[in-house]
Amino acid sequence: MATILLLDMTQGRPARRPRTAFGERLAKAREHAGLTQVQLAERLGTTQGNITSWEREVVALRPEQLNELANALDVSADYLLGREHNKTPASNRPPGKLRQVFERVNQLPRHQQNKVVEFVEAYVDRYTSKAS
Repeated sequence: MATILLLDMTQGRPARRPRTAFGERLAKAREHAGLTQVQLAERLGTTQGNITSWEREVVALRPEQLNELANALDVSADYLLGREHNKTPASNRPPGKLRQVFERVNQLPRHQQNKVVEFVEAYVDRYTSKAS
């Protein structure tokens, strides 16, 4: 079953602390990749709590963790470290029409967002089953 994620569908309780600069870049890359903290944690074989910590607190990641994180998000480690001259998420490009629509859907109440997700998933499932 195909899964479509809406951009920035906020879940959980609001954070008490602002993000660090690293955490801002990490969250931006994660959201651009369309991943929740839980999904990123599963990709990395860690916990959602660790992802939250990395986005909110000053952390010291091992080089291999930083590399795995960059690979999972399809950004460079330099981007995550704040070196502006290297590869950044594609969000600096104009958004495509589908992304623009989902950004508008993101403004709807949660129950209406869920209805849009159900419709899109059903359509994609139907289309992909016909293509097979």
